[in-house]
Amino acid sequence: MTCTISISCASILDNMDKLEKGKEEFVPSDGWILEPTEVEFTEGDSVFDVLLAVCRAADIHMEHSYTPLYGSEYVEGINQLYEFDCGDLSGWMYNVDSWFPNYGCDKYILSDGETIQWVYTCDLGRDVGDNSMWE
Repeated sequence: MTCTISISCASILDNMDKLEKGKEEFVPSDGWILEPTEVEFTEGDSVFDVLLAVCRAADIHMEHSYTPLYGSEYVEGINQLYEFDCGDLSGWMYNVDSWFPNYGCDKYILSDGETIQWVYTCDLGRDVGDNSMWE
């Protein structure tokens, strides 16, 4: 089984004035931390499982914690970029085939051929295509 995964912080490029000082070096000039990459996964793997494996294989920093309140893993930071590093509404989000689930990435069990995008938002999703909070 395969899926495609990417990690982008391109939204920061338009918001460098909001970025916490000292974090500039972690923002690639084109916004790609990981360009779309096809990877293999095992049946039953979640979005979180794939992200963890890809980050380990590519030596990309990733920090996460288990959140008992929601019963799921929370991705705190990727490539030294964390929630609130680029404003009060910033942080990491994921989508699968352009849909932004409203539950933890370890709860989304992948199907063959799906596309995962990890995106850094500076505006609670509005700037990366998730308008569910605003409609």
